[in-house]
Formats: sequence, C-alpha cells, structure tokens
Amino acid sequence: MFESLIGLVAIIALFVIISRQQSRIGLVERELGALRSLVLSGAVPPTAKPFEQLVDVAPAVAAAADVAPPAVSEPVTAQAPATETEDLTGEVVSGPWAAAESSPKAANPAEAPAAAKAARQSDVETALGTRWAVWVGGIALALGGLFLIRYTIEAGIFGPGVRLTMAAVLGLILVAGGEFIRRTGFKVPVQGAAGAYIPAILMAAGAFILFGTVYAAHGIYGFIGPALAFTLLGAIGVATIAAALVHGQALAGIGLVGAMVTPVLIASQAPNPWALFGYLAIVLAATGVIARMRDWKSLMAAAFFGTGVWTILYMTDAPGANLSAILFIDAVTLAVLALVWLARRGDETGPARIFDWPSIVPGLFVAFSALGLSVDPTFAAAGYALPGAVILVAMVAVALYRRLALPLLYAAGLVTVLIYLGIIPPTSIASDFAGGALGVDGLPVATSNALTLRIGIVLGLVFIGAGFWAARRFAAGTQIRAASWAAWGVIVPLVILLALWFTFGNLDRDLVYAAVAALLVAVFAAGGEWIARAEEPPLKGGVAVSFALGGAAIAGLLLMHMAFDSGWTTILLGAAAIVPALATRWRSYPVLGWISVGAVIAVLGRVAFDPTIVGAEFLSTTPVFNWLLPGYGVPALAFGFAAWQLARTTNGRPRLAMEAAAALFALLTLAMLVRHAMHGGVIDTGAMTLAEQAIYTLIAIGAGAILVAIDMRSPSSVLHYGSMAAGVASVAFIVIRHFVVLNPLLSDESTGRIPVFNLLFLAYLLPAVAVGGLALYTRDKRPKWYAQMLAVVAAVLAFAYATLSVRRLFKGEFIGLWSGLGQLETYTYSALWLIIGVVLLTAGVWLKSQVLRIASAALIAIAVLKVFIFDMSELEGVLRALSFIGLGAVLIGIGLFYQRLLTRAAKET
Repeated sequence: MFESLIGLVAIIALFVIISRQQSRIGLVERELGALRSLVLSGAVPPTAKPFEQLVDVAPAVAAAADVAPPAVSEPVTAQAPATETEDLTGEVVSGPWAAAESSPKAANPAEAPAAAKAARQSDVETALGTRWAVWVGGIALALGGLFLIRYTIEAGIFGPGVRLTMAAVLGLILVAGGEFIRRTGFKVPVQGAAGAYIPAILMAAGAFILFGTVYAAHGIYGFIGPALAFTLLGAIGVATIAAALVHGQALAGIGLVGAMVTPVLIASQAPNPWALFGYLAIVLAATGVIARMRDWKSLMAAAFFGTGVWTILYMTDAPGANLSAILFIDAVTLAVLALVWLARRGDETGPARIFDWPSIVPGLFVAFSALGLSVDPTFAAAGYALPGAVILVAMVAVALYRRLALPLLYAAGLVTVLIYLGIIPPTSIASDFAGGALGVDGLPVATSNALTLRIGIVLGLVFIGAGFWAARRFAAGTQIRAASWAAWGVIVPLVILLALWFTFGNLDRDLVYAAVAALLVAVFAAGGEWIARAEEPPLKGGVAVSFALGGAAIAGLLLMHMAFDSGWTTILLGAAAIVPALATRWRSYPVLGWISVGAVIAVLGRVAFDPTIVGAEFLSTTPVFNWLLPGYGVPALAFGFAAWQLARTTNGRPRLAMEAAAALFALLTLAMLVRHAMHGGVIDTGAMTLAEQAIYTLIAIGAGAILVAIDMRSPSSVLHYGSMAAGVASVAFIVIRHFVVLNPLLSDESTGRIPVFNLLFLAYLLPAVAVGGLALYTRDKRPKWYAQMLAVVAAVLAFAYATLSVRRLFKGEFIGLWSGLGQLETYTYSALWLIIGVVLLTAGVWLKSQVLRIASAALIAIAVLKVFIFDMSELEGVLRALSFIGLGAVLIGIGLFYQRLLTRAAKET
C-alpha cells in the first residue's frame, strides 16, 4: 500500500511536469513560426547580413542565458521569462547542446523548417537533462529519507531516537546544501530552466523531511512535548517562509504538499489530535504569511483545503473526536483568513471586487464542521450544537470584518438553513460522520429541543443585525454585496421561525409565533427603509431593499397562517395585496408592485390546495352567502383596487398582473358559486351538467364584454388580450361542451318539462344572444376575425336552439337520437332551416355583416341538399311536394331580394 502511494505520487508529478513542458514547446513552436513568417516576408532590413545580425544578437543571448537567482527582496516572478531566446533567423539558443553560433546558411528560408525541428529536439533534450531531472531528483531525495526511516523501523536496526536523529540530519544537510549552493552564486546555466532552480528543490526536500521528523518525535514517540514540538514546527515554518520568499512559489507549494502528506506517511496507532492540529495550524499560518506577501491565491486555497480535509477526516471518528481540537483548528482557519490572508486586501482591491475566491474553501469546510457538530447524532447527543452555532457566528463576524470574505456569509447561512430545516418532523437533514454519510431521512434530529430553540433565536438575531447593518454599509457602493447581506439577513430568520413553529408551535393557531412574525414584519420593513436611505441616490429601492421588503411580505404570510384559520387566512392574504400598492404613494420602490403579485400567487396556492376555502366539511350549503363569496370575492376586489392604485403610481408589469388576477378571481367567484348552488353545496364532486356549463359559458361571455368596456375607459394590454381570451374560451366551451360532450341530442339528458324556459333556452338561446351581442359590441373595438368568429358562433347557436326545440316539440323531454325521425319532423326541419336562412340574410343585410350573409347562404345550401337528398327519399305524398314547393318559393324570393338590392345599389352610385 505504501509503495503504491509513492508510485502514484511520482506518476502524478511526472504527468504535471510533462504537461507543462508540452505547453512550453507549443509556445516556442508558435513563436518560431511567427518569426519565420517575418523573415520570409522581408521584414528583416536587407542592409544587414544574416551573419552580422547573429554577431549583434550573440551578446544579448549570452546575457539572457546567464540568469542569476533573484534577490531575497524580489519575487521569483520578476525573473526573465522562462522561454527560449530566439535569434532573428528563427533558431533557438536553448542549452548546452545547441550550437553556439549559427552560420549564414541557417538563415536561408529554404532551410528554416529543418532548423526549427532541430531547435525543438534540442529543447526537449534540455528539458529532460535540466528541469525534469532536477524535479524528480528532489522528490526522490525527500521520499528517500522517509523510506530510510521506514526501513530502520521494519528492520529494527536503530532505536527511535537514532532514527529520528538520522532523519533530522538528512533534512538539515539538504537545507544547508540548498542554501550553500544559492550563496555561492548559483545561476541557472540554461535559459528556460529557471523553473528547475536546484537550491529551491533541495530546500523543499529538506523541509519536507524536517516537518515529518518533528511530528514523529512528538505524536508517535512522545520524545518531545507539545510546547517544544510547536516551537520546532513553527521554526521550520518560518524557515520555509523565508526560503519561499527567496526561491519562489514552487518551494512553498512543495513544502505545503509535504506538510499535508506527512501525517499520512508517518502514521500512529493513537495519534494526538493536538499535535496534529497544532502542526496544521503552524503550516497554515506560515503558508498564509508567504501567500499574502506574494499574493499567491492558489497556494492559499490549497492550504485551506488541506486543513479542511484533515478536520473532516478527524471528525469521522465521531465518538472519540475532541471538541476543543475541532474548535481550535476552525478558529485558526478563520484567524488566518481574516488576520493574515485578507489583511488590508479590502482597501487595496476597491469596490469593484466582490469577494476573494480562496475564501470559498475555508467557508465550505468550517461550515461543514459546524453542520456536523449540530446534526450528527453523536455530536448532538454530546451537546455540541452550541459550539457549532458559535462557529457559525464567528463566520458571520469574519465576513463582516473582511468584506472580501463574503463566501463565509453564504456558507454560514446555508448551513443554518439546513440545520433548522432538519428539525422539522418527520424529515431531517441528518449526517453520520462515522459512516461517512450526509443526507435526508425520516428520523427526527436529536437537537430539536429547548437548546435548539434558544440557539435559533440567537442565530436569527445575529443574521438580522449583521445582515441589515452590512447592507446599509454597502448600499451606496457594491449592490451585490449589499443584496447578499440583506438576503441572508431575511432568509435565515424566516427559516428558523418556520422550523421552530412546525417543531414546537401549534400548527392550527399559535399567537406567540404570530407575534414573532409580526415583529419580523416591522423589523424587515423598517430595515428596508433604513437601507434605502443610505442608497445613492437615496430611496431608489435597490436589490437589498427589495430583499428586506420581500422578507417582510413573507413574514406577513407566516403571520396570517399562524394567527388565523384557513378561511380568514385566504381572505386576508387577498386583502393584503392592497398594502404594498398603497405604499407606492409614498415610495416608488419597484418591489412593492411585485409584492402585490406575490399575494396573488399565495392566494392561488391556497385555493388550489382547498377550493372550498374552509374545508368541505365546514362549507355551508346556503347558496351564494357562504365562505366562497368572501373567499373569492374579497381577493378579486382587492386585486382590482391594487391594479387601480399601481396604474396611478409605479405602473408597469405588476399592474398588468394585478388586472389579470382581478379578472380571474371575479370569474372564479361566479363559477364557484354556480357550482356550489347546482350541486347542493358540494363543489368538488359530481359530473358537470349542460346547465352548469351554460352558466360558465355565460360568465365567460360576460367577462369578455366587461373587460372590453373597462379597456375602453382605461386601456391596458391585459384587458385587451384578456377580453379576447375570455371570448375564445367561451367559444371553446360552446364547441366542445355544448355541441359535442353535453349535447342532449347525444347524451339524452332531460331538457326539462317547461315548454320554453328549459335547458335548451339556457344552453343555446341565451348564449346565442350573448355571443351575438358581444360580436356586435366588439366590431370596431377588436380585430375583425374576432368579431366574425363570435358572429358565426352566435348563428350556429341559434340554429342549434331552433333545431333542438323542434326535436323537443316532437319527442318531448328527452330528445336523444335513438328515438328516430318522423316524416313531419323531417319536413319541419327543412322549413325551419329555410326560415332561419332568410332571417340570417335579412340580419346580414341590415347589419352590413358579410359573415351573417355567408352563414345564411351556407344554411340555405344545407337545406337544399337535405330536400334533394334526404326529403326526396324519406318523405311521401303531400309532405314531399310541400318540401319542394317551399324550397322553390324561398329560393325565388331570395333571388328577387338580391336583384332589388343590386338595383338599388346601382341607382345610388
């Protein structure tokens, strides 16, 4: 297992090295190609000979090849670029195997590809001989020291003291050797091999071995106490920092990897957590100092990642985990982030930078440890929820202290939400660190007790105070940062309140939690106003203000659910839409209109969940005057008033949404009252009848007419298209339900015993009159196709009423097709259809409606076909003769009518 791990590390290192060299080679090839193109295009001055150019360039090449290591006060990045120096002919002077001088012949464009190929081969040879060999050699030295210690342990050659002494001597020799080589004036002999700086490699290997030696002396053998171990580790860390400042980021990265891997390679049966986390704290602090001085973000993120992984791995041993050690390493992590890494960075970066991305890593790991302390069954049973809450508060404090540590706020807020969602029975966010699991299950969490209640109150106050204070502080600057603070200052308290209510409160009615919700409404509303006054310009109602006022609206929603029963909650929710609309008289915040729209969504959700408003068992059977009237009617009126108010203040899309909601709830009010009355007080059972459908159709037609009238007085796109949608919906009802699904001719439903005022009158004649009236009313107010569609439907309804009335005259209450047709009934249909055709023709001429005239022609054509096809075969005697005589008389009369009409039109022109 140990050898496999070492092999894996070596393979990964070689893979990284090869990848970097391939990138370098690709860059050199592109530069050579660009330079060759310049040479071929004649960009080189013709007065200068190739040989003379090489002579002029040679000193510069020699100077570039003689690269000295940087001074202590200069970062490694200040060195010359680690790329091969090219002369003007396209050749590369890159290593001891490259030609010192190029002949004029090499500058010949015809031989340029061959020269470039040779240069690439030389560069690969240089990389293998200088850089790769040095890197792999450094790794081999470090691992060799560890292998030596391991061998002496297995073979029992030396005692623990001798083994540790040998390891320490080896580490010191490597460090001293690297420092000696640097001080003797070591320079990279080959341009492009600056990354293989031998002193840095030796220093890294020595530091790697020394870290492991001190840790083993304390954590495994107990030769030295914690104080001496921490002192030695601190000294090694400081020395590593100094070496990294001299030798560059590579040394710091290698030293960090070695420091993090050391506890794995030198294991112990009973490790001391304080030794482990003390060691990690020193490594993290040292890495933070050097990363801060050189602004090495990747190095800092890697250090946080390694420390976090070790913390979580330690917490997997849940029964034996030491709480103090966990809190210590979390505190060190936050301290290094706030006091070392982010020290003065906020002032340097300015307001344009939102957050520091390495802060994401400690935020995730520290928050995850707080989550484990709060929800893991073993930790929760030990009472570790309170320390977990302390960690969350500390994260908020660091985010408040360092503005670039904004990821800590998100991590702390998310974990708090998860913790309190987990206490809601029966679902819980639970973790099992010992089993390595984190998920959602159906078991109650052990932390849902009085301590959780008190912790929730404190965390809610912390997020409210810090969130609104920071939001006001950043309101005039970075909007995203201000919005983030305001959002978590609202989300966390609301989730905590909801979770505590579900867990500890009375779900039917709880005035205590309702009072808390009312307090949150006031706090969030006042906080939004407080933030708005700090904006630039003041009171513009930005994103942070929107979050605060939106939180007040949600708290109000919870207040109504906590304090009132189902019926009153629905009514008050609808009425609450008026409040933000009225508020637009004093503040033109864009969010106010959308809060009214949110009230619409809340009411829609309630009526979808319970259409009876108060529950089917509590709904009265009294028609009209029951809970349905205020449950649907009050929201309809409130939404209409809110739309009217918004139209006079902020206007915009919220006003259109409120208009649509008002129209929808007005229709729902009528529809629900009709269904309630026609089903004996029950609205959720029973099949729909034609009479009920007819009432719904009439309501839709009437709604379309009302919306048109309102739109003419107060133009609105919602009213314009909403009126047309109501008309199209009524036509769809008629075509699908009246003519097909519920047609008494097909369903054999009773049409009633009253001769005139029966089902046919309600389902066909009244809709025909209503649709015809709507068509006439909208002729010049809506598109032409819309009015024509309504006119055709009105004509068809009238035709259906007349035809079905004839059927009822001959068959009685039930007019199903199964009863067949008589000869006199058949003749009557022909005569009726001809009469209706003449009436439609007259109406079309009088109203100047081409659609009615076309409908008349179509109906008369149907009558003609019926007479010649059906009546000729089915009728006998005088009825057959009368059928043809009547048809002929009508057709001649129509012809005479059109002739006179055309003659009159010709005289007028």
